[in-house]
Amino acid sequence: MPYGAKSAATIRRYALECALFLLNRDVKMIVAACNTVSAVALPRLKELLRIPLIGVLEPGVEAGLRATHANRIGVIGTQSTISSDAYQNRLRELRPGIDVSARACPLFVPLAEEGRTTGPIVHKIAEAYLKPLKHHSIDALILGCTHYPVLAPVIASVMGENVALVDSAETTAKAVEDVMLREGLLRTYGPSRINCYVTDIPLNFKKLTRRFFGKPVERVEQVELTTD
Repeated sequence: MPYGAKSAATIRRYALECALFLLNRDVKMIVAACNTVSAVALPRLKELLRIPLIGVLEPGVEAGLRATHANRIGVIGTQSTISSDAYQNRLRELRPGIDVSARACPLFVPLAEEGRTTGPIVHKIAEAYLKPLKHHSIDALILGCTHYPVLAPVIASVMGENVALVDSAETTAKAVEDVMLREGLLRTYGPSRINCYVTDIPLNFKKLTRRFFGKPVERVEQVELTTD
């Protein structure tokens, strides 16, 4: 990672490797909790896998359509997500005639990873990316990358109070619950826990997990992925 600047073929290969690894651990459902993977690789994964599989793109689109009243919506994401046109096409498919403006914001991911979420430099970068969207008079902005909510305060300050920020996290969680209830897969007893499998453990990994999970992740295992 990050996936945002990688080719579509590489993203699909990485996504398949991750999915096969999880299948070998007898998971009952997979959530592609990455906008780039959801935009680029999810259709192929759905062709290959036979367990419930959900991405973050569809819930994000639905939440965005609920949030806009002016029928003018913006989408920000990585270069790969925006170039795929997945968000743009799905929004127009569900609501023909909607005005969609999309913008890649590649520096937002490293800023979030470094914990640089405030200050004049961050504000200037956000202004440079978001100014074209303000000119389109959007009233809702989909945060099409799971890193971007960390930067929500500065994004909100640039866009103004009349623009609703749409984070698909809660909508995705509700969609997961709905599928698991429908399929009879929901766990109803005992404590839950997080097992984290990674292909590398960088020096700042503990800081990152605390930043994004709100607490440290205790069970972390480094693994090798393969499509064999």
